[in-house]
Amino acid sequence: MTADDRVGGKMGIQPIFLLSMPRSGSTLAQRVLAAHPEVSTAAEPWLLLPHSYALRRNGIAAEYTQPVAARAIREFVEGLPGGEQDYWNALRDFALELYRKASSPGARYFLDKTPRYHFIMPELLRMFPDAKVIFLWRNPLAVVASICETWTRGRWTVDRWKGDLDGIVDLVDAYTELGEHAKAVNFEALVGDPSGTWPGLFDWLGLEFDADVLTSFAGVKLQGSMGDPTGVEAYQQLSTEPLDKWKRQLGSPWRKRWCRAWLERIGAERLAVMGYDLDELIAGLDSLPSRPRLLVSDAVHGGYWTWAQRRKRVAFKRMAPRLRRQPRRPAQPDAK
Repeated sequence: MTADDRVGGKMGIQPIFLLSMPRSGSTLAQRVLAAHPEVSTAAEPWLLLPHSYALRRNGIAAEYTQPVAARAIREFVEGLPGGEQDYWNALRDFALELYRKASSPGARYFLDKTPRYHFIMPELLRMFPDAKVIFLWRNPLAVVASICETWTRGRWTVDRWKGDLDGIVDLVDAYTELGEHAKAVNFEALVGDPSGTWPGLFDWLGLEFDADVLTSFAGVKLQGSMGDPTGVEAYQQLSTEPLDKWKRQLGSPWRKRWCRAWLERIGAERLAVMGYDLDELIAGLDSLPSRPRLLVSDAVHGGYWTWAQRRKRVAFKRMAPRLRRQPRRPAQPDAK
């Protein structure tokens, strides 16, 4: 079986996974790629998340009691001829069929841009070991600032998305393991040096590059409400204007301390893989003029969401053992 058979199968569609942190410019990259006639896409499918979690006891709650369901599904899967791999192969075929149905006639690729696939990287790569995977990096400080500006109206509640922000660790680790099936690009280069970056990305996909996609992407319509409607409305052409906007949001003592701690958790080695230098990022952060007037608001909002996220994690840890200890149903007597 060839790599193309494993990825596209008889249905002829191949997936591209565009992976990034939120607010990294992925909607822009998605629209430029989808401006090519051989690439179809939809806003954000989220298609593989629930099915990948089906075998997990933790990280998901359901009315039917997820830990018990995970045990039952795993017992069923273990009885299949190929064991668990049969499950992942079937999910791959399921996804490919829906990607095919969602694609335009003549499309070669379906691009799935779902940022939270960082939660299921092991399962994703098990389903699609030969898929094309694009990792989109952006200055982490710009990501945090964009979340603050776009999703929280300037209030410091970014801990609500701590899982997404810390997911960068999983993305970098997956990228370093993938080799030739992965391609990394930086948002700053895509908008700052389009002629030097986009042709190489299209060439890696085996697609002919037409410079018209760098303008015609403005007309690409994405089915679905997920994604970044603000960016679609604001940026109808490639622009370097967003590159320094982060400096407007992070100039307070609380925000600087939070960002510094987060960068250190990511670590210098991973940041270097992404194309950024830890010392330079921290120096740029420290150089911002501080606005002490934000300190009280940041402490109230930031402190609350730090506490709320910690409480949520504790609640999950306490709940899971109780659910796992639920008694099995008693055996039913044989019918006479």
